[in-house]
Amino acid sequence: MTRSNGVVDRMRWMSALGLSALLALALNAALHTPGGLLRPLVSGTTGAPSSLGPTVGLPAPASPTETTTVPAAGSSAPLDPRIARLAQQHPGQAVQTIVQFKAGVSLDRARWAVAHVGGRVFGELHIINALAVKLTAADARRLAASNTVHAVSLNSVIKTEGLPQVSASNLQTTYDQTMNVTGLWRWGITGQGVGVAVVDTGIDGNLPDFQASDGSGSRVVETVVTNPLAQTATDSYGHGTDIAGIIAGNGDNRNPSDPLYGQYVGVAPNANLISVKVSDESGNATVLDVIYGLQFVVDHQSDYNIRVVNLSLDSTTPQSYTTDPLDAAAEAAWMHGIVVVTAAGNRGTAPDAVQYAPANDPYVITVGAADENGTPDPSDDVVASWSSQGTTQDGVQKPDIYAPGAHIVSVLAPNSAFASMCPSCVISGQYIRTSGTSMAAPMISGLVADLLQVRPNWSPDQVKGALTSQFAESNSLPEVNAVRAILEWSPQLADQGLSPNSLIADAVGDINYTRSSWSRSSWSAATGALSAAFARSSWSCTCSETSAGTVDPSRSSWSVASWSTYFGQ
Repeated sequence: MTRSNGVVDRMRWMSALGLSALLALALNAALHTPGGLLRPLVSGTTGAPSSLGPTVGLPAPASPTETTTVPAAGSSAPLDPRIARLAQQHPGQAVQTIVQFKAGVSLDRARWAVAHVGGRVFGELHIINALAVKLTAADARRLAASNTVHAVSLNSVIKTEGLPQVSASNLQTTYDQTMNVTGLWRWGITGQGVGVAVVDTGIDGNLPDFQASDGSGSRVVETVVTNPLAQTATDSYGHGTDIAGIIAGNGDNRNPSDPLYGQYVGVAPNANLISVKVSDESGNATVLDVIYGLQFVVDHQSDYNIRVVNLSLDSTTPQSYTTDPLDAAAEAAWMHGIVVVTAAGNRGTAPDAVQYAPANDPYVITVGAADENGTPDPSDDVVASWSSQGTTQDGVQKPDIYAPGAHIVSVLAPNSAFASMCPSCVISGQYIRTSGTSMAAPMISGLVADLLQVRPNWSPDQVKGALTSQFAESNSLPEVNAVRAILEWSPQLADQGLSPNSLIADAVGDINYTRSSWSRSSWSAATGALSAAFARSSWSCTCSETSAGTVDPSRSSWSVASWSTYFGQ
């Protein structure tokens, strides 16, 4: 697992949301105490940090004899253009700014630079290596030229028109608060426009939790069926709808008069979903069906802006990631720019716990399950006893990260097998409580969608680097704090120096079909029961069907894929 040991030292201008929204988010996250009061910087205050970040191996704080250059004019650091205009037209205008300092700059040195130009510090944002500073526009321009400063930005009013917000006031679950994604929703960071493929048992896209906030229809925008024995495009088993609800369910899209309005909301409640049904109506699937599902995701990624794929499943045959065909398909998606998130499995600490594809692949993000103990405070979270952890047959430590996975309430597919498996787990006839790493993985898939809304140009390696950095961890498990992950603008690249699966033909991740035991498939428009009226279009594939209409097990060396789930535990 690759981790970044440095404090964030850069924040680039944001194309997706606009700079001001994220700066205000940083202020809200870093400057306010739980009681909502601004935490001032007072010299000598007990517990006040002595620096803006780790200084091991970095320049020491400025001493009285050490100089910090602050030229009278010009700018060497990025200066908010609005401040630059004010400095030219109204140089004496007072402004509130967010001043980011370079890595290793101590608090004393940063305060000296501010004082040198006549500024007044009114808050600390150690989360982004910055101070909140009030000063004149002209002095802000001078400060931007300091050799200690990375950027000077205006703390401006937030405008989120066009970015639908989601309320957390009615939530009946804790996982959104545990991950701190509710802090993102207030600023319209909800996965808007990002496509998440759910390779699973299908999704019931007609349900109110999957409707678009603007009334335009279902956010389950496309469906594909790869299992030749499937009879419908929807979810008769229930697992896929459950997973989709954790990723992108949105109870705020229910009628306000509905008693369940706003009570259950997924991590990326405005993301689009692509349903890739790889099972039959009873939840049975072969790994070959899953591979063809991944192939569809890669083939159509640009059509539906598929940036994330969730795999809450695993093979039941342990094999090295260098030769396992399911690992090869997962790596192909990763190398084509799609973030692959997979469940770690539910084998606890068994010797072979993390030796099954795709969780054993070092490229993908493997997610273990944490038990929140019924509270939104991550400090009391523990690893669920059944969550797989250990070392793969190739010497890789897994999982990469943890997320809530115990007692998770999500959307129930009507008339599905899930309801009959645990009647006591059903809530109000429309939701169900389940546990498993299958439930933890979509937490991270949803968070990735949120992250990519803000950083649409990031590669999977950058995304994984941000999520697995120490900066983004909320506790020692490690679990992710969503706000910290969003603010991790310069993560180390993950997965560097790895050797890909032997079935990968080249560096861009194409499969060498002459070596594999499956062939490239073609997709056709689904007809009859395999089409879904709620989707914009539906696809189907008889990729692994024999002339007799059955799946030939000799076509692959894998057995039935696993949807390991615990009910009510």
